[in-house]
Amino acid sequence: MADTKTLSGLNYSPAMDEKTHEQTYRGFIRFVEIGTVTVLCWVVALAIGGVHEAWITAIVGVLVSWGLAALGSFVPAVGWKAQAVLLAILLGILFLS
Repeated sequence: MADTKTLSGLNYSPAMDEKTHEQTYRGFIRFVEIGTVTVLCWVVALAIGGVHEAWITAIVGVLVSWGLAALGSFVPAVGWKAQAVLLAILLGILFLS
């Protein structure tokens, strides 16, 4: 059963480590953002391969998205933004080719 004596709205109980909790939450959110944009890049790359028969472009798109995901994981300032640029490029290739 939950201990309701320690619940105080938005405040943390003394037993909880607020700094670690917030760092873990921010890390999880960054992971979800990067993972979502990575999967979108893969889907668009597969669409490029399937629609335009440009499988080399699709493979390069997937490999570059992996590299940018690693970069975004280690450099929080970059995050998902570099992959968003790649996603825009891949969408341009898909719709303008």
